[in-house]
Amino acid sequence: MAKARDIKRRIRSIDKTRQITRTMEMVATSKLKRASDRVHAARPYAERLAEVIGRLMDPQLRERYPLLRQPEQPRRVAVIALSSNRGLAGAFNVNLAREARQLIARLREQGSEVELHVVGKKNISFFRFQREELAAARTDITDQPSSEDAGSLVDQLRERFEAGSLDGVYVVYAQFRSAMSTPPATMQVLPVKPPATNAEQEGSGYNPLYILSPSADRILGSLLPLYVTNSVYRALVETAAAEQGARRTAMKNATDNAGDILDDLRRKYNRERQSQITQEIAEIVGGAAALE
Repeated sequence: MAKARDIKRRIRSIDKTRQITRTMEMVATSKLKRASDRVHAARPYAERLAEVIGRLMDPQLRERYPLLRQPEQPRRVAVIALSSNRGLAGAFNVNLAREARQLIARLREQGSEVELHVVGKKNISFFRFQREELAAARTDITDQPSSEDAGSLVDQLRERFEAGSLDGVYVVYAQFRSAMSTPPATMQVLPVKPPATNAEQEGSGYNPLYILSPSADRILGSLLPLYVTNSVYRALVETAAAEQGARRTAMKNATDNAGDILDDLRRKYNRERQSQITQEIAEIVGGAAALE
């Protein structure tokens, strides 16, 4: 009987755990919808901004703007490593930390000094355990990031790049492809490298005419800092959505696994009870036979 009681105690414990994981799955699903909406809202603006900058780019204009400076041998670069403040998201934070470590190793092999800026408690704990020196450690950015958050991360780095004390800025983030696919990725924010140029777009057969006021160089000078900030903002919103997707997947898997364990324990419990009942009946029959 003691064994049956132990199994029943385990059933109650796992059932409570399954209720918690199911609740967390539902919460993550709700947050995922809002986070994915922010991602889908941010993408068209970023694409149009990149397109406009690409059409305004000209070899002569590139020499006028520090944000377009292309160092031959970067001496000092900054890496912004994003992660979450909370766990229970499967391998989400581990993959981001691994991507950041690989990037840092590649940059150091190329002879660059790396300055590490970390966002999220998970990466902060990881890199401190690795005894990496942190230039900044941020835990105040929530799962609903804003453009002001992006500006607070990159504005000072952009100014240092313009002054020449930095030769590059990278962001390690999670791409949000779907709730099931959130791979880590690296994006070079500085120097600015727009995805297309005038020549490339003219070759595609699509070449609209623009009436520019003020001049192209003044417009480009205003858009380049905005492009840098928007790139970091996109990384933040994609990472936030990817976190919720990874957490929902992890909690769903935990809920399903708990259900499988419960089914197995209930079968064991029923077999144990059946065995005990059979033994009790046999003892009763045997006792009655002995009295005859």
